Amino acid sequence: MGKKLPKDFIFGGATAAYQAEGATHVDGKGHVAWDKYLEDNYWYRAEPASDFYHKYPVDLALAEKFGINGIRISIAWSRIFPNGYGKVNEKGVEFYHRLFESCREHSVEPFVTLHHFDTPEALHSNGDFLNRENIQHFVDYAAYCFEEFPEVRYWTTFNEIGPIGDGQYLVGKFPPGIQYDLKKVFQSHHNMMLAHARAVKLYKDKGYKGEIGVVHALPTKYPFDPSDPADVKACELEDIIHNKFILDATYLGHYSKETMAGVQEILAANGGELDLRDEDFVDLEAAKDLNDFLGINYYMSDWMKACEGETEIIHNGTGEKGSSKYQIKGVGRREAPIDIPKTDWDWIIYPKGLYDQIMRVKRDYPNYKKIYITENGLGYKDEFVDQTVYDDARIDYVKKHLEVISDAIADGANVKGYFIWSLMDVFSWSNGYEKRYGLFYVDFKTQERYPKKSAYWYKKVAKSQLID
Repeated sequence: MGKKLPKDFIFGGATAAYQAEGATHVDGKGHVAWDKYLEDNYWYRAEPASDFYHKYPVDLALAEKFGINGIRISIAWSRIFPNGYGKVNEKGVEFYHRLFESCREHSVEPFVTLHHFDTPEALHSNGDFLNRENIQHFVDYAAYCFEEFPEVRYWTTFNEIGPIGDGQYLVGKFPPGIQYDLKKVFQSHHNMMLAHARAVKLYKDKGYKGEIGVVHALPTKYPFDPSDPADVKACELEDIIHNKFILDATYLGHYSKETMAGVQEILAANGGELDLRDEDFVDLEAAKDLNDFLGINYYMSDWMKACEGETEIIHNGTGEKGSSKYQIKGVGRREAPIDIPKTDWDWIIYPKGLYDQIMRVKRDYPNYKKIYITENGLGYKDEFVDQTVYDDARIDYVKKHLEVISDAIADGANVKGYFIWSLMDVFSWSNGYEKRYGLFYVDFKTQERYPKKSAYWYKKVAKSQLID
């Protein structure tokens, strides 16, 4: 007998505007930094992606048919404000009204993200969130959307503040492609959390009827050798960069002593000082108990080993197994135990890490209220045969993660839903179109959709709440 999930559990599919919509310059949409960055650095574009801009009725009909009752959608900020502020683009506004109406028609609840990696180019080239002026532009954009789209009941301010700072200023795989600047990583985290806090406070002050939260990517960190204090320390510092700093800002309204000591140690090794102001903490404090939910995106865990030496990060964007490297000066390097399975992109498959992360939030941040697993899934070089994909590895991956969610619920965590990344195959940032995640296979030439074996399995689980 398989494990169970609650009757009111959301079985969702996740998407993002830039990865799904295509139509990057259609109907008045403004530029985003990714447009030029892909042109300059990669051999693919986010065009036509999954053409969700035109194909959303097909995707929502498939969602309904396969028992999917929630969808993560992001609004492309530059469809509403082509320059990030100023004049509204009415055609963009109309598109999202039509999209949300279609969600209702198909009994699929939209969970809507305001920012999913796609700051308008005019603001991005002006410092993105390192520029404090852009905090206010984001809050103004959020205020407009809250007022304009009362049909949305679930709002998320940001998707993955951590990987944004990481991608833009540490690994350098996101525009502007800066590497190894830890000061910028933390400052970006902090300023985006300020923007989140102000938007949440505004939403609550206005008395809107829906719910609002934030989506954090929370990769669980472990010491390579738990009996070695140096490995334990490396793990703690790595956890601060990717998890603790952001979680503290979200739920404590300040950074704990341990967190700040770790940040200072990392900056002492890597250079730079943060601009943290008294009024910032007034804003963070005001919002810390107002989040209605936390979205957790979980794909992997990491094991950390102490090491000497300079920072060196090699990003595996091609699916050539074993080609990645990650080492930060004054922190440590990632090295997984040899018996832990990995994907072709060197992402470690470790479902227990999701359980541990949920329970950590419950223990350390008891004002979290409720959790949705807003992204989890397996990127794979899918083989299309017989008009489908026999993706047993994806089924196994999702099954094991749903089982640990069931365990966490049994152990007292309030987890209300799961959104598989992704609903259909989408464009995948620094991995292009080779890395597929969807329940529905997309032929990117014809834009036809084909349910994979995993779609039929997911439907069965959603219908029965039984993980089998």
